[in-house]
Amino acid sequence: MSGIEFNRLSPEARAQVIYSQAKSEINDKLWEAAIGGSRDDDDHKKGMDPFGRQSSLAGMLPSLGRPASPAGMFHGPHIPVAGMCDTPSVIPAIQPQAPIAPADDIDAKVGGLGPNAIHAPALERAAQRSGIPSPALAAIVDAEAAKRPDGAWNPHSRNPRSSAAGLGQFLSGTWVDMAERPGTWLNEHAQSKGWLNAKGEVTRANRSALLSLRYDPEASINTTADYARGNIDHLRRSGIRVGDTPSEFARAAYLGHHLGPGDAVRFLGGGLSPSRAETLLKAQIGSRKATNQIQSTGCAATAHRKWLNGYISSHIQPDKFSESTRAA
Repeated sequence: MSGIEFNRLSPEARAQVIYSQAKSEINDKLWEAAIGGSRDDDDHKKGMDPFGRQSSLAGMLPSLGRPASPAGMFHGPHIPVAGMCDTPSVIPAIQPQAPIAPADDIDAKVGGLGPNAIHAPALERAAQRSGIPSPALAAIVDAEAAKRPDGAWNPHSRNPRSSAAGLGQFLSGTWVDMAERPGTWLNEHAQSKGWLNAKGEVTRANRSALLSLRYDPEASINTTADYARGNIDHLRRSGIRVGDTPSEFARAAYLGHHLGPGDAVRFLGGGLSPSRAETLLKAQIGSRKATNQIQSTGCAATAHRKWLNGYISSHIQPDKFSESTRAA
């Protein structure tokens, strides 16, 4: 596999990785406390992740510790949603689960990457393996990763307020969980490296090497695809109709990546409670700005929804990365 192995990083980059990882576990715990760990969905009561496996809270929170990340979501008629302070709209009917995506979308070539064209092969391989269209994957990575002056995604992206790192901005706990999840790209790689014990768990001695792999674009892109697939499956099992266009896939996958599967279902169903919405909004944009937006709308759930929907609408645009769309 081509990519950034830890021992090939510059001394300065290695020092930064080591320093960041030394803080990551503490940061994860602090953010759990900051955003609250209470979740009332049935899967969480059972301790299940979106793939149906036992998981830790950290594994359910891939990017809630990230600063401003955001949202705009599902403007199509098939997902009516309402904030807890709004007059409820019609509750979405339970929809039968559909294939993850039409074959033509999965086979679609990614384009419009500009300085990120180097990642096109990895995006298309991840799409074929996971069933998530490559333009949708490109849109998610484009929204998550920090960018260099020329617009290129920075594989060494880090969030200073959490342990989120790499093109997919995965927290340490989520990355370890994905490595221990059978069937994922990261699990197969960890097995090939001998990083798992007989129980399929990451060994303490190999944890740092595994976490440094977040800075490898191939690993991060494939793990973003696997995590997106799990979140979309979870939404569908919960009765949320995701749709089957790259745009709908990208927005649904990003919402799950941003909120975690439990809160994503609530957001798209009846809406988050005002207290939960206020906590999440403050964690994302800061207390002062969140307070101002809540005062402006008169409701924390409405303010959070407006902000999140706006971010996704402006940042999650897979058509920008579709070769067929650009050719048309």
